[in-house]
Amino acid sequence: MPWKERNLMDERIKFVARLLEGETMTSVCREFGISRKTGYKIFKRYQHAGLEGLNNQSRRPYRHANKLPFQAERSILRIKQDKPNWGAPKIREKLIREYPMLKPPAKSTVHAVLERHGLVKKRRSRRYKARGTSLSDPQTPNGLWCADYKGEFLLGNKKYCYPLTISDYSSRYLLACEGQESTKETYAFTVFERLFKELGLPNAIRTDNGVPFASPNALFGLSRLSVWWLRLGIAVERIKPGNPQQNGRHERMHLTLKQEATKPASFNLLQQQQRFDDFIEQYNHDRPHQAIGMKYPGELYTPSARVYSPPEIPEYPFHDRTIQVTQCGRICMDNRKISLSKVFAGQFVGIREVSDKIWLVSFMDYELGYFDEDVARVEPADNPFIPKLLPMSSV
Repeated sequence: MPWKERNLMDERIKFVARLLEGETMTSVCREFGISRKTGYKIFKRYQHAGLEGLNNQSRRPYRHANKLPFQAERSILRIKQDKPNWGAPKIREKLIREYPMLKPPAKSTVHAVLERHGLVKKRRSRRYKARGTSLSDPQTPNGLWCADYKGEFLLGNKKYCYPLTISDYSSRYLLACEGQESTKETYAFTVFERLFKELGLPNAIRTDNGVPFASPNALFGLSRLSVWWLRLGIAVERIKPGNPQQNGRHERMHLTLKQEATKPASFNLLQQQQRFDDFIEQYNHDRPHQAIGMKYPGELYTPSARVYSPPEIPEYPFHDRTIQVTQCGRICMDNRKISLSKVFAGQFVGIREVSDKIWLVSFMDYELGYFDEDVARVEPADNPFIPKLLPMSSV
């Protein structure tokens, strides 16, 4: 609606005006409820094109992918009608024979035409069902960190706050309590990277099965965030769905946080974050904890000896080749596109032929699944992150 567009333009003008008055990007972005990346993008558009640059830009694609001549598309549908059991490869071959002067379309293009007209029978995919992993019980700092989002609550300015909390398992030290605008993984990446740089790496991180720690539709429920942890050599632990007591120490801290730092809620996110910061200081250095002998968590916690550095490209010496996953989550091999998962976008995986034209896909030390020459997707292997039941002894 026009009035909505007008309000959006007004907000962008106010945003730029605040920056021109000398306010910092961080504080203005926080007040307007946007990320700094978006803030810099808006400001650069203003610097490049003035007020005109603040208007909504067209998202129309420069070209249409997989666009076929009308006659070719009609022929594909005719062939499918005559041969209802044929798939895209056979229809493509028939089309090439009928129209040798036409540039051969890709199999995926033919498949897209059939799918668009409802002529493809979709196979039901096996939906991942969240289950807990093995849980450790370390007795030293940084053996295990616990992370979760305390339930969102409404601020005085009618915007929601999603506090991301991270604590050390053994010492109860509260590492972070960051008020977020949402549970998007982009914000979580920033918080965890800052902690890794300041305090080093833990051996493992325990979370629930929610976003952004897990992804219900991805391979083994992994997310980009948890894949990044694995790249850093951090083990992933997940509690069983509906069992918050498996992260009980962290949940108990949430109760204290709710009582002392969220009631009543502050007006905006900046004011609320100041209360979170004060709570962290008091919780770690001025509040005795009965579970640790009435000591302060700050007296027990020490930074990790594992220094953070960007992970190196993994090596797969026992595989046939190393391939980087595309941004759309595919493995490109020998002119084929094999669907894996978007959570592995940009990561390097190992490919090894384990049988005649059957390949195993591995990520670091984890076997993800298999694909063959007919099926263009990776079929999951046994979940490497869940506890494995050992056979009963005959003794």
